[in-house]
Amino acid sequence: MAAERLPTAIFKETHFKNRRNMRNFCPKSRAPANFSFRASQEPLDDDKNKFYKELGMFSLRKRIEDSVLRAEMLTPTALEFEEAKHVDQEEVIRDYDLWDDIGKSNEILGQLADSAKVVDTLRDLKYKAEEAKLITELAEMDNINYSLFKQAYTASLDLNKFLDKYEMSKLLKEPYDVEGACITIESRCGDTYSERWASQLAQMYMKWAERQGQAGRIVERCPSNNGGLKSATIELEFKFAYGYLSGERGVHSLIRRSEDTSALPEASLASVDVIPLFIESSADLSIDDEDMLVSYPSYCEDNPRRSRTSSAVHIQHIPTGLEVQSTGERSRFANKIKALNRLKAKLLVLLRDQGISCVESIKKGAPLDHWSRETRKYFFHPTKIVHDLRSGGQFPDVNAVLNGNLDPLIAAHINSRKSSTVI
Repeated sequence: MAAERLPTAIFKETHFKNRRNMRNFCPKSRAPANFSFRASQEPLDDDKNKFYKELGMFSLRKRIEDSVLRAEMLTPTALEFEEAKHVDQEEVIRDYDLWDDIGKSNEILGQLADSAKVVDTLRDLKYKAEEAKLITELAEMDNINYSLFKQAYTASLDLNKFLDKYEMSKLLKEPYDVEGACITIESRCGDTYSERWASQLAQMYMKWAERQGQAGRIVERCPSNNGGLKSATIELEFKFAYGYLSGERGVHSLIRRSEDTSALPEASLASVDVIPLFIESSADLSIDDEDMLVSYPSYCEDNPRRSRTSSAVHIQHIPTGLEVQSTGERSRFANKIKALNRLKAKLLVLLRDQGISCVESIKKGAPLDHWSRETRKYFFHPTKIVHDLRSGGQFPDVNAVLNGNLDPLIAAHINSRKSSTVI
């Protein structure tokens, strides 16, 4: 009766010790005793992992079922829509003389190729959903085969990943959303912590691009003496990059709170500006030469080590006061072209935001100062949380965000933009 009141683990441990002592006392029974010891320990290992294994199985099964259900609900409708769209584009090509306008022809053929790719992916999605469902059934028949469940889960991840991107692309209907993105990050002047924070933000956007299966390029950078960045410019040359990241414009604050609750929190600040990088079309805007003040700095003021024969180009738009520069190209001519394209992109975004059609209608001083508009706060103490001020959402995993997992923040911004448009 006393043994029954003991915890199971202690009872088994005592039982094992007694077995071991008997084995040493009776050499002839060594083998059977050894076998008995191994056999009795296997259930102990199984008991230890049983709860976690069952929990993992349940979680995997639930996620797979949710993904398959989502694919079965959305894919048929999306496939029907995209197939009809593809047929319409084919009819346009049949009725259009491709030799009349080579530029327009390339645009139409590019759209047709993109449409065909979406149709093929949606068709493949149907097979992936069926595959995930079949593998799940096989796993259950095979006495809950964990490896099969993992295989089905991998297939379900592919389902969700494409459906997320597909649904997001349907919401990106504003001008320039389909274009690439040019991101400029600037730290607060003279602040060591802000310069390091700017470097973290640059890496965050690079990691986000990597998660999308794309490559980002830091085309310009002004490093600080402490290993941070005074400024950096990143170019993302893939479709919808601007639509995804346009909500990143503004001030990003890293809030540091000390252990002393009476002390005020300290903030590291960096501004982020995002403009379209035209890859699907060209910046259709003409600017009078007399409205631009073009200068050629002999060196980068933020980086005295830069050669005095620098090819940097700085352009100021006199009517609006907008300023742009390009320092990443080898020649002044190339930098001037890039700086001019950046100026056009800034003006086009400004025209869109103000709902006007010509540059002359822009009011003096209308361009927004990115330092006056706070976009997001990142907290590390006492709680790790990201507060997005535009959408109002709060996200608990700040480390994941800094590692490039911006998709929840991007989705929240796009959905809030859609809601404000409907209202």
